[in-house]
This record gives sequence, C-alpha cells and structure tokens, in this order.
Amino acid sequence: MKKVLIVDDQLDVRMSASIALSNHGFTCVEADSPMQAMDFVTSETIDLILLDMNYTSDTTSGEEGLAFLKQLQHKNINIPVVVMTAWASVDIAVQAMQLNAVDFIEKPWKNTRLVAIVKQQIDSAQLHKENARYTALSRPTSTQEYYAQSPVMLELLAKAKRAALTDANILLTGENGTGKSLLASFIHQHSNRAENRFVSVNMGAIPESLFESELFGHKKGAFTDAKENRLGRFDIASDGTLFLDEIGTLGANLQSKVLRVLETGEYEVVGSSQTEKTNARIISATNANLEKMISSDQFRRDLLFRLNTIELHIPPLRERPEDITLLAEHLLAKHATKYHRNNMSLSPTAHAAILQHPWIGNVRELSHSIERAVIMSEHNILDVNSLGLSQHNIETPKTSPLMTLEESEKSALITAIKHFQGNVIEAGEYLGMSKSAIYRRLEKFSIDPKNLEL
Repeated sequence: MKKVLIVDDQLDVRMSASIALSNHGFTCVEADSPMQAMDFVTSETIDLILLDMNYTSDTTSGEEGLAFLKQLQHKNINIPVVVMTAWASVDIAVQAMQLNAVDFIEKPWKNTRLVAIVKQQIDSAQLHKENARYTALSRPTSTQEYYAQSPVMLELLAKAKRAALTDANILLTGENGTGKSLLASFIHQHSNRAENRFVSVNMGAIPESLFESELFGHKKGAFTDAKENRLGRFDIASDGTLFLDEIGTLGANLQSKVLRVLETGEYEVVGSSQTEKTNARIISATNANLEKMISSDQFRRDLLFRLNTIELHIPPLRERPEDITLLAEHLLAKHATKYHRNNMSLSPTAHAAILQHPWIGNVRELSHSIERAVIMSEHNILDVNSLGLSQHNIETPKTSPLMTLEESEKSALITAIKHFQGNVIEAGEYLGMSKSAIYRRLEKFSIDPKNLEL
C-alpha cells in the first residue's frame, strides 16, 4: 500500500484527508508541523506528501510551506508533494511548483478530486522511476543454454533450478573462469524474476571511493563529479536479480554497508538523507576461501551468513572431462559464427590435446584458445598448433591433493606470471582477472613479480 504523509497543523484537516485517502487504499501518517514531517521523510518510506502551506508564523504567505520544500530540495529528497492552502494564491502555487511541488489543491477540497490528484501523482512518480531504472545501464538478460553433460554438473544445475524458484540469497564458489556469472544468469532465467532485470557488478573492479555511488546511486551535486542524478545497482535491480561478483574482494569497511542492505533492504543514495528500499534478489560469487578470510578477520561471518543461504560450488574444468569436448564444440561454433568462418572443426589430435590440457583458466581459457584459433588459422580444421596448446601449455602446478584453494590460486598465479615472462597484465588476462584484481592478489599473497625466477 502506498503511504501518504499529511502535514497540517489542524487536526480536523488531517483526519478528513486521512479518512478520504484510507477509504481508497492508501496508508496515511500525520504530522502537525514541517519539522515533524521532516522526521518522517528521513526515517520512513513516503510515497507522497500532502502539505499545508501555512502554520503558526502567519496565515497567508505560505512561507513555512515554501521553506519545507526548499529543505526537501536541499536534502535531495525526491518525494512528490501536493501543496494545499485555504487561501487561493497563484503566486504561492507558482513558487511551490518552482520548488518541485507536483500539484496544488485548495481547501476545502472535494474528496474525489483529492483522491484523484494523489493517485495520479503517485502513479506518475512510480512511472518516472521505472523509466529511469529501465534506461539505466544494466546487463541485458539473454537466454543461454548451459552446455554440460558430466554427472557433477547435471546435479549442480538441478540444484540451481530448485534454488532459483526461491528468493533465497545464493553464493557461488569456484575457480576463476568456471562460469559463475553464467550460472548466476542461469538461475535468474529459471526464477520467478526472469522477466525483470539481471544486473551484474564486479565488486573487485569498483574503487572504494566510488563504491556507494555505484551500488546505491548518487544525487546531482553530491560530490565534485556528480553532474547528474545516477541510479545505483540496487535500485536498477529492484524486482530482479543483482549479481555481486568477486564478493571476497570487498574491503572490511564496506562489508557493513552491504550487510545492512541484505538485512533490511534499506540504503541511502549518496547526497540524500531519504531511506530507499530494494527487493532485489542477491546472487554473489567468489573464488576466495571465505572461511579462511573470516579466521584472519578479513571477512565478516555475519555477512557470509546473509550471502550463503544456499551455496553452490562449480568444479574446475579438469574435474569434469566429460564437458570439455562438448564445450569445445559449442565454443567453436559460437566463434566461427561470430567471425564468419564456415565449416570449421577440430582435428582428432586437437580433440586429444584439449582433453589432456590442464585448463588452469577453466572455461574462459578454453574459449580464448578457440577464439584465437578461429581468428588466426588459415585452415578450417584446427590442429594442436592452431589452438596454441604446444606453445602455451602452462604446466599444471605441482599441487598436493590437500592443497587449499587459496594455495592453488597462489601457485597458478606464480606459474602464469613466470610463463608470461613477468608480464602481470598478460598473466591476469590469461587467468581471467581484471588488472585491479590481479594486483590485489599479488598484494594478498605477497608476490613480487620482479623476484620470481623466470
């Protein structure tokens, strides 16, 4: 139910408006002064304000009502305001509209007109917000088939479909390149929210200074570069799904901000004191060992509890060889179509080499290898050399069966940097990491590329 705040110093006026609006399905709260009204708008979700223009200072100027409108404007609180006064004044109406009031009504009013104005303006504000949300940048939802035939992946997809039918928060774990973002999209497509937005954000790629602006949005003028209002990802994803990738890279001082939204659905837009709410379904992903991070006070346990109502682990490609050939054929067809290369295929030796390759970068590495071959090969039949496996076959790190995911990640990182002769950026691209992500991991594991024996 939509909530209307009625602001008037006369009890009978507030009661009259409240009864009329309540009879038409609105929830009403009352304030007897602009000061009390400001307490309401900064602590509750208000859909419309019905504002008297005159209080104790005088009876005709409307100065107190205008001052309240200026205060709303100053605080960047965008709630539609319908102003009312017993004194018909075109001048006051014009001044109120200049301060973003959306309509004007005289006392005494006809209930039918009051209800019509309130309903129209609430609907108009909702439509405006929806238009802004749907024109904001967000990842378009596309239907994709998940290519898998290994028992472990078929079981995982079955679990994902069951989880999709709920609104429970889901945590996806697995190595880089295993397809966590694809699985998040798969879950969204099989959920009751499939017709709404799927919004993806890489938490590791957001500078700390821009974190709140990216996730919660900002108002024009909130900081130096805020040239216009901007919707945050939580708002854009309302009624849909918000995918928080690389959640393990989130700094300790920012984890509390995300935790609050997950617990209450509430947040404030940067530059505004008005509390907003989101009902976005949260899917997060990480390749980090969050339990180990909790033990070293790098990650909040209460945040993990909010994220992993359901936890789904994607095994690395080397542990599901049944999927490798299927994925290779699919990726070859995909890239051949993209680059207009008809009738391309893999030679028998290429098939064998693909099955033997360690695929440290998982599906992402397989895709890059095939895409490069499609672009560069002069022949339609791709062999081992076309795929670059003989030249770029990075040895599998000599890992113990008991090696932790974090230790394995460190070993793979060192091996990749050595292979690319100390070029950190190329190593990061090979492993599917952004520039900021790989440098964070170098710092995390205390790796100095200059000191590695290349």
